[in-house]
Amino acid sequence: MRSWRVVLLGIVLVAAGIAAGVYVAGGRARTSPPPQTSPLPPDHPPLPAPAPLPSVPPPPAESGTGARGLTWTAPPGWAAEPPRSAMRRAQYRIPGATGPAECVVFYFGPGQGGDARANVARWAGQFQRPDGAPLGDAFTTREITVGDLPVTLVEVTGTYVGGMGSGPAGAPQPDHMLLGAIAEGPDARWFFRATGPRATLEKERAAFERMIRSLKRGG
Repeated sequence: MRSWRVVLLGIVLVAAGIAAGVYVAGGRARTSPPPQTSPLPPDHPPLPAPAPLPSVPPPPAESGTGARGLTWTAPPGWAAEPPRSAMRRAQYRIPGATGPAECVVFYFGPGQGGDARANVARWAGQFQRPDGAPLGDAFTTREITVGDLPVTLVEVTGTYVGGMGSGPAGAPQPDHMLLGAIAEGPDARWFFRATGPRATLEKERAAFERMIRSLKRGG
């Protein structure tokens, strides 16, 4: 009987030790090792891999080049920078006393990028009124012809919040401006888009339009 009592007592002590984070080995009490954690139970089926973010394929290699491309003259004082993606054919940093602006030239290839109206609406949707309300139709557009190229000019002012498609918006930037132009190129549309502090871009409005009016077919 006594042996059974000893065994029973040992079991109780071991159980108590485990509950207290201690296990018995070699006649000494030791702190138990940290439990092995796993994000899923062993018999849980594997979770599906996260869906990749949608990506825009780069334009075909020969599109938008040579006779199918456009050329232009950038304003003096605009600093050319290396484009950050294959969809950017050029980008410029525009200095200003109230902060720099950026001008980017986008080219997505034949059949890509959407029409002028959709892009104007999307650009305007990246701005809000000072009270946070949607901008609505509080922007201006003009249709001009440069040589034989139809061009839509766009001007938007307000609080810039950014956001592209389903992407997140950024921190609100009050008193900002967008100067844009959508040119019907030889094989696809080209998108010229300058954004930054309003005071900076108001001084560059004429320079931006001169750049657009310098557009020519490449070749």
